[in-house]
Amino acid sequence: MSSAFWRGKKVFVTGHTGFKGSWLSLWLSGAGAQVHGYSTAPPTEPSLFNVARVEDALASHVIGDVRDGDAIKRAMAAAAPEVVFHLAAQSLVRYSYLEPAETYAVNVLGTVNVLEAIRACASVLSVVNVTTDKCYENQEWLWGYRESEPLGGRDPYSSSKACSELVTAAYRDSFFAKASVAIATGRAGNVIGGGDWALDRLIPDFFRAMDNSRTLEVRFPDATRPWQHVLEPLSGYLALAEQLALEGQRRAAGWNFGPADEDARPVRWILDHLCARISGAGWRSIAGEHVHEAGYLKLDSSKARGELGWRPRWTLARALETTLDWHRAWRDGQDMRDVCLAQIRAHQGISPD
Repeated sequence: MSSAFWRGKKVFVTGHTGFKGSWLSLWLSGAGAQVHGYSTAPPTEPSLFNVARVEDALASHVIGDVRDGDAIKRAMAAAAPEVVFHLAAQSLVRYSYLEPAETYAVNVLGTVNVLEAIRACASVLSVVNVTTDKCYENQEWLWGYRESEPLGGRDPYSSSKACSELVTAAYRDSFFAKASVAIATGRAGNVIGGGDWALDRLIPDFFRAMDNSRTLEVRFPDATRPWQHVLEPLSGYLALAEQLALEGQRRAAGWNFGPADEDARPVRWILDHLCARISGAGWRSIAGEHVHEAGYLKLDSSKARGELGWRPRWTLARALETTLDWHRAWRDGQDMRDVCLAQIRAHQGISPD
């Protein structure tokens, strides 16, 4: 990313109180952008948004729901942004089985409302809608999915994100190309990092078990995912948004931001790696009937490497070490905003002062 591009830029972030949104807001603010956030209240307690004092880094902070079209139009009009990142979502697979209607309302109609707000806001130049690696029709292939592969999804979450992709493409062709607004989608892998306390995610569940001296119970230890530190896809979204503003419709498409091939690892590899570094930590597989989850998932990010010059900076091993360092710092009562900013600088290759 170019610091010169982001300095003073007005940026609107939906979902800024979430895990990814909090990291992105801190990164943008640190680069000199004026960050305007629109989101529901932080989804967990504790939350990265609160422990890292993200609100202090914002130009404006609006608590609102993307299902409220009028509210998001007002907030975007007041911010008059040049760049929009849409991260607000119902992001949990297992929860989507419990609340499918809510999942589709947030992830599909919420996307429509955000795009309608952008249509009504003349200042916007570039938009990145953050979806997921699970938007592809999963064939359990051993090779990575490319951006041209069919979209789909067997569970409500994956399906809703595929729908969000289709909605974005339809709005691009019907409205935004004619209005000179460049809009793209970003599809990332399974992100890990400090400050994630969501339920039914591997790393947060592991830390909860560790902190309470419990053995973690795991549903699918052989499931393979494209694991990556949260800063990896965020760096891709930033590079993409910048290129959309500079290059326009040439970059307006779907983009994968996944890890290196060797970092698509099974769940058991992740847990064994962590347990080897933490005295007393352990896990076990549990049998039984579970809702469907993909067994093998991998992304091909050749397009981002070739056209954007983007590539992952950290190996999975380093991502896990950095996440463990963050969690230990939080347990030790350190200033977590400083810790976050230090990890962002480290990811950029900036030496500490």
